Formats: sequence, C-alpha cells, structure tokens
Amino acid sequence: MDLLERLNAEAADFRPDATESQLWRQLQWLDRLELALPGVDGDASTSPQVRRLQSLRMRVESSHRTLYARLRADLRQGAGIERLSSLLGAHVPDAGGAGSDEEEGFDALDELMAGILQLPPPGAPSVRLEANMVAYQPTPARHVLDLLRRCALGTQDVLVDLGAGLGHVPLLAALCSPARSCGIEIEPAYVRSARAVADELGLDRVSFLCQDVCEADLSVGTVFYLYTPFRGELLAQVLERLHHEAATRRVRICAFGPCALALQPLSWLQAEGEVRPSRITVFEAAG
Repeated sequence: MDLLERLNAEAADFRPDATESQLWRQLQWLDRLELALPGVDGDASTSPQVRRLQSLRMRVESSHRTLYARLRADLRQGAGIERLSSLLGAHVPDAGGAGSDEEEGFDALDELMAGILQLPPPGAPSVRLEANMVAYQPTPARHVLDLLRRCALGTQDVLVDLGAGLGHVPLLAALCSPARSCGIEIEPAYVRSARAVADELGLDRVSFLCQDVCEADLSVGTVFYLYTPFRGELLAQVLERLHHEAATRRVRICAFGPCALALQPLSWLQAEGEVRPSRITVFEAAG
C-alpha cells in the first residue's frame, strides 16, 4: 500500500463534524497529507485517489474551523479554559512527526493554537533591527507548554516574554495557567496583533508593552522568557538588568535556542537539568 492509499484508509472513519476526540488524529493526518501532495496538488490530471484526498482535506479543515469557532466563543464567555486544558491533555504526539521536545519545528499543537488565536496579519515591520537584535521566530507551542508545566506557574507569578513578537508565549500562558503574563516587544505591528487577540478572547491576565526591553519596567516579573531575541553586548545588558531584579526577589529565567548556552556560565544562575538549545532551559537566579 503506497502513501496515498494509506492516507485514504486512515481517513475512512473521519466524521464530517470534527470532534475533540478525533482532532489530533486529523491534524496529524493533514500534516502527512501536506507532505504527500506537493508533487501532484493542483495538477488537472491528478488521479481520482488524489482528488478524493483533496476533497477530504477541505472537509476536515472546514470542520476544524467550526470547532475553533466554538472554542473561541467559549473562551470569550470565560468557559473555555478547562475545555482547552482537556483538549491539550489528550494530545499524543505523532510518532512519525516532528513533535519532540528536542526539535524546533512546528506540529499539530501549533495548528490548534493558530486556529484558536487567529492572530491578525501584522503587516511589514516598521522598526529596523539594530545590531545584536535577532529576527523574530515564534516558539513552537509544545515548548511553551513544556515551560508552563515545569515552572508550575501560580496566581502570584508574572511571566514576562522579552522580545515577545506576536505574543504566542504570553497568550498561551494566559490560556493555560493561572499566572499573569506580559509581552515586551519593540515592533508596534506585532504588539497591535497580540493585543487584538487578547481583546477578542477576553484575556484580561495578559498585557503587551511596545517598548525597548532595555528601558522597560521589569519589576513585576517572576519568570522571564527569552527565545534568543538578542546576542552579544545587548544580551549582556539585558541579563545585567535581570541580575539586578534577582537581587530583590525570587526570579527564574527560561531560555530557548543559542542564548541558553550564553546563560550557562553565569555564576548567578543555576540551570535545572542539562542545558540544551533544543529545549527550553529553566534557570534559577541566585540573587
């Protein structure tokens, strides 16, 4: 049985209305289908088998849009957090996919979050990246959930994302934890998109500041997140500010990507476990 035949067979019991129990299977099926069809998708001479898969894809994607709309409506009414938590708890990574905590690619969790958040396109950035600023890249959702699970954020915590981009991390923290969260981002277009989502979903425990991190007030944060937004002298300057904050209270710093290795040698930080750029490292600040 070739790949297209297997995909057809897997979809045999898909229901026309997406149920939460089938959602993860369907999202993983869509990922595999996307990889299988590029060579034939859109070709007028495609086989009946391919045309059936294309039709199935459209029906599945339509049912998912309906499911996302229900979840968004529940969230706006303050009743969706538990339902979303249950849905996330039922997620089983695709054994053949890219769902490992040791990879930076995106997977079915990101498809779900994109459907729920529906971030407005921000348009072209208006702020030119200065030396030692790194271009924005969103954190895959599974890594954010891993961070939230390991940090076990409580109502007293405030997670601050330094260089928040479109706000995925603060938004997920507001959806999946009782903590408050804040994104600090210098690009106004990104901040407008993130604020629009928070307002649309009624998330009152998340805020977004359009500021230079070097000038922003960091005094409320208890957990700080960096997905390598800076390097070199600028990163050193930001870390010095965090060191100052750690002298006043308990602070944890979570780092993803190459900057995790830059934090490892600092005497005032203690890593929880092995430091690996491919997984978020949680550092406890000694003060």
